Amino acid sequence: MQNSRLSNNAQVSIIIPTYNESKNIIQILKSIGEHLPKNLLAEAIVVDDNSPDGTGKIVESYLNEMKQKVGYTIDVIHRKAKNGLSSAILNGIQHSSGETIIVMDSDFSHPPKIIPRLIEEIKKSRCDIAIASRYMTGGSIKGWTSKRKLLSKTATKIAKTGLGVNQSDPMSGFFAFRRKIIDGLKFDAIGYKILLEILVKAKGVKVKEIPYTFTNRVHGSSKLDSSTMIDYARSVWKLYRYGRKAENSETRNSVRFISKASRFYTVGASGLLINYLASLMFLDSTMNFWYIHATTVGIIISMSSNFILNKIWTFGDRSFEARKTVIQYGKFVGFSSLGGLVQLGMVFVLVDSYQFTYPMALVFAVAIAASSNFILNKKWTFKEKIWN
Repeated sequence: MQNSRLSNNAQVSIIIPTYNESKNIIQILKSIGEHLPKNLLAEAIVVDDNSPDGTGKIVESYLNEMKQKVGYTIDVIHRKAKNGLSSAILNGIQHSSGETIIVMDSDFSHPPKIIPRLIEEIKKSRCDIAIASRYMTGGSIKGWTSKRKLLSKTATKIAKTGLGVNQSDPMSGFFAFRRKIIDGLKFDAIGYKILLEILVKAKGVKVKEIPYTFTNRVHGSSKLDSSTMIDYARSVWKLYRYGRKAENSETRNSVRFISKASRFYTVGASGLLINYLASLMFLDSTMNFWYIHATTVGIIISMSSNFILNKIWTFGDRSFEARKTVIQYGKFVGFSSLGGLVQLGMVFVLVDSYQFTYPMALVFAVAIAASSNFILNKKWTFKEKIWN
């Protein structure tokens, strides 16, 4: 670590990951100093991912000018590359000394005036984690588009339902916790929501939430993009697999469900390739197919291959008795066609009503259509209980 100024006896450590926050970082550091309780030994650790706008260097210059007049210790860690928010937070925690850790953003979406309430909640209620919540009664969000709100609520719903966490805002990036609860935990540090990983992996912790108003940033740009959503999906999948085992040590229903869903989606992806290749083959054949006819044949072939692969691999049904197989095939084609209509409807709604870009709308629509296909075929075509 470069330019270390770490205190060895801080009571509270505030971890602030940054990337291109030159217009916010000094003001946030000043505001933290204004709101920290008096006589509290605190340190702030800015973890900068080699920001092109010089965020880390700006903090260094500020420290050289101000010395220790801000009322608390400030340190900056210069990382050599943009390696992700969660890993930046873990890096900051490793270099911190406080028994209470606070994690927050530097763009004023997380107001420093809430810090004393988080600290007090840890002390007063003797909880292990205090979460600043946007979604509990009294909390709110200002400045987000309908699209951003939909994305956030969808991610939160996935976390609460799929991973079994009970908090109103498990995706919050503004929270405090006792250092001891992460002793011995192994973090994957994928994505941008380390709180979710703590909630899933830390056993027997007491959690409290306090409401606050999240205000969208004024300066700089949001870090949310398609890669962030992919990282979130990877993180959720890893946490599913990590999941708590049942008392009899058998894999949880949720893990088995996700495993079969993954196979179903993998078969679907292979069907796209088969569809493409088959359509080109019949278009270029000596049979003089019109491109619409060639595409139709490609669709039929890909649906048939998807049916066979899902029957054998996804659902483990190796019985090909004629009547049963024909009925299954008819249901599979029917549900696949219904999924196509769902996809079209979703694309229209997301683009027309929520101003999604077409590529992002298409990703959501395909995911929803594929999910409905999977559940309908699981329940009605292959006669399985949904949640196993």
